[in-house]
Amino acid sequence: MRNTCGTIVPAFLLSPFRIFLMILPIYTYGQPVLRKQCEDFDPETYPELQQLIENMYETMKRSEGVGLAAPQIGKAIRLAVIGLDDLKEDHPEYEGYLHAFINPHIVEVDDSEMVSMEEGCLSLPGIHEPVKRPARIRVKWLDENLQPHDEWVEGFLARVMQHEFDHLDGKVFTDRIAPLRKQMVKSKLAAIMKGKVACRYRTK
Repeated sequence: MRNTCGTIVPAFLLSPFRIFLMILPIYTYGQPVLRKQCEDFDPETYPELQQLIENMYETMKRSEGVGLAAPQIGKAIRLAVIGLDDLKEDHPEYEGYLHAFINPHIVEVDDSEMVSMEEGCLSLPGIHEPVKRPARIRVKWLDENLQPHDEWVEGFLARVMQHEFDHLDGKVFTDRIAPLRKQMVKSKLAAIMKGKVACRYRTK
């Protein structure tokens, strides 16, 4: 559905039953849910899925993230949201980009080009490390309107997808860094597990 400015807007965001949004606490490193392998679920029967997606959008934006996966809010289901509008100044193609990914799966990887880029994570506050990932991936998913997609994705969006979908497979980005770097962040990870975090959003 498009608004009066021609921008595509998820249908449920225009619903008259949209009442309020909740800012959800972010589950941090050490929480068991972050290590769970998430299963596909039935979006047509999952209770209040649309409200959950809205809450995830809002939590992601308030936490100044570009992506958020369901395990990061304590839900072991294959669901993630990505919002890249803040990057529009340097990447005009991402203007207004805000989408949900239901039951996403990376089904093919083009590893002919591997790109290293620094990553951070809302669940690992204060840690930023370079991670090498494929520049191009093929992904299948349902969007927020339950429409199916099967697309090749590249660039920064492909990186964010891989980061968020790792969460759905029980992985965090530090699992993918070099062994020496893992040793260097070991004490920071231990501190997070003890609840010693400093960030501007609620954690759990």
